[in-house]
Amino acid sequence: MVSAGLWLAGCEEQRIIYQGGNFVVFNDTALSFKESYSKAIKIRVHNGGAVLNESINISYTVGGTAREGRDYRIEGTKGTVIIPVGQSFGEITLYLLNNANNILESSTIEFALTAVRPADKVQVGFGKGGMGNKMVFTIRDACLMDGLYTGQLPVNATQSYQLADIEISSTDCKRYTISNINVGLIGFQQFFNWEAPVGFQAEKPTLDFIDNGNNTLTIPQQVIPQFASGYDTLSGTGVWNPVNKRISLNIRMKVYSYATRKDTNVIVPLNYVPQ
Repeated sequence: MVSAGLWLAGCEEQRIIYQGGNFVVFNDTALSFKESYSKAIKIRVHNGGAVLNESINISYTVGGTAREGRDYRIEGTKGTVIIPVGQSFGEITLYLLNNANNILESSTIEFALTAVRPADKVQVGFGKGGMGNKMVFTIRDACLMDGLYTGQLPVNATQSYQLADIEISSTDCKRYTISNINVGLIGFQQFFNWEAPVGFQAEKPTLDFIDNGNNTLTIPQQVIPQFASGYDTLSGTGVWNPVNKRISLNIRMKVYSYATRKDTNVIVPLNYVPQ
């Protein structure tokens, strides 16, 4: 058997291609996600040999400490993954179910490839020991407000500026960090003549808030380094709705009014809606 690899000879490059039989393995032997991750997770099973002109049907088992239907669900036919004709991989589609309760523990989903068809052309795992036929997926428990959100800055009674895929996370379920508060801050349309000071074009300024334990939030005074000097200190309050998981913040900040040519203190309402 000749292993795939890359050999350097002088200034030339010689590529040696794997010439053995076909085998199927997991692309990753270990993955880890927070339970608050709401998008589809694709677990790839790869054909390590030549692409076939027929589909490869692979059977797998699922074990571990995580509970199907409560901690996760598998889309499609559980126990079977197919590599289509002419393709080099198939996918198991996994969704995590967020049942965050501020108790930070982890659970696992253990996948194992057990059989493959056509068995006369493809084997499970690489080599005699079947390496790569197992993978462990770890679900890390999340805090109540961990997750991906769509940020909203109200423009008027019926419209909001929106920005998706903003992460809110915590390591202790007490203090949270918002990965981006620049949700249409430029211009402050809802404040009419008030205009944002130079520096609000910062790409992804973060903001911390504290969960008070009674559905209210506190934004402690903090300096946002990406904002212009003199306008970079923020504070405020907020609330968390335990029913729809929506976070509503009132951020206290200072802006410069070109209309009055004076600094003005304003309250900026930012909402974060779970995705």
